[in-house]
Amino acid sequence: MALIRPRAGNLGPRSSSRTSILTRASSLLSSQKHETRRYFTQQQQQALAAKRMQIYRSTTADPYLNLSIEHYLLQHSHPDSTVLFLYINRPCVVIGRNQNPWLEVNLPLLRQGVPARHNEPAAAATRPQTRPVALVRRRSGGGTVFHDEGNVNWSVICPPSAFNRDTHAEMVVRAMRTLGIASARVNERHDIVLDDTTTTTGVTTYKVSGSAYKLTRQRSLHHGTCLLASPNLARISALLRSPAEPFVKARGVESVRSKVRNVGLANGPFVEAVVGQFRAMYGAGNDEDNEVIDAASALDTPEIFKGVRELMSPEWIYGQTPQFTFSTHPTEDDPRERPALPNDLPTNFRLHLTARHGEIQEAAIGGLGTDQTQDEQLSQALLKQNLLRIPDWTQVLRPPGSASDDAVPEDVEHVGRWLNGVLGTSSCNDSDQYSVPM
Repeated sequence: MALIRPRAGNLGPRSSSRTSILTRASSLLSSQKHETRRYFTQQQQQALAAKRMQIYRSTTADPYLNLSIEHYLLQHSHPDSTVLFLYINRPCVVIGRNQNPWLEVNLPLLRQGVPARHNEPAAAATRPQTRPVALVRRRSGGGTVFHDEGNVNWSVICPPSAFNRDTHAEMVVRAMRTLGIASARVNERHDIVLDDTTTTTGVTTYKVSGSAYKLTRQRSLHHGTCLLASPNLARISALLRSPAEPFVKARGVESVRSKVRNVGLANGPFVEAVVGQFRAMYGAGNDEDNEVIDAASALDTPEIFKGVRELMSPEWIYGQTPQFTFSTHPTEDDPRERPALPNDLPTNFRLHLTARHGEIQEAAIGGLGTDQTQDEQLSQALLKQNLLRIPDWTQVLRPPGSASDDAVPEDVEHVGRWLNGVLGTSSCNDSDQYSVPM
């Protein structure tokens, strides 16, 4: 099974459907007249650059937009100021800056989505049963987390001299204790946990808030998400467990799995309690210090709109992935035992891929073609393929020279179907999850 390597290449063309979505959004924004107050105008920028204590709440549930607002606050707030930003996202999985989505996330399951929530009466036949779960790569480090409307995300931006990994997690813990959550504490990993002493096996500890950080020369960012009342709690583990994990060896940061649970608080009281603790730490403040940011006004700010475009792009979500290997069998670099492959795959089938920025750099297939020459041709055909642009592995693995309307060999059909479920296809990352809400 020869290992095939190509010359260096790039990601290839951008998804046309996603480009059209962004183009339509840009056109709409340029022509729309907003009646709401515009934040981050020149006057607001001056206030942002001058005020020493600032509190912002977002009214949008779009994760790409909220993270772009957060980044804007990090870049434009006064170097000596301390900023609190609170936001809630629609269902999404957020990976860290240096993480691998093929290792961290069940991409096919992400596409299936989570049950839709219906707050308004409507005919049952017209109601969508599910809604997609967006995949987001943030600009900070750390591990993978799940967001939905039962989570509140909190972010504190402060001078580097005032930064400590526990300071603002402790602030959130104090807020939770004022609401009766007495067992909340910050653990040695700087996460917020709850200790349950009611179990028969002793104390069981649950993680309810993880943290991530971004440190610059002038500013420090600490943000986290708090599981308050997620209706999708039972689905989080499956969404964050990739079927490709046993076959992948990756560079970058891997998540540390923990038991999780809901705190059992409503969003509103939690937000008010966090704001109260923040004010107690940094000054009494008043309602004028509590700004509300809406989607349309934020998107009027060129830097924020540019940030949304970047975070939504496949070049950012997938193309930033560090190099990794996928191998169905133990190798010298990755001698782990692999799970047994499905019984309907060829008994001697083997596949080894090396991908960088989502593009296949090396490939070796064995046992799929009729002979070694055909296996080498299949390996060659995989080179320069981009993992996020493969619509169906069955078509990629067709015998060399076969026509598109030729019957697919049974072995190829089985291997292709298995890889579709393990590595995912372009349909896993090309849905309406990338639209910009207005």
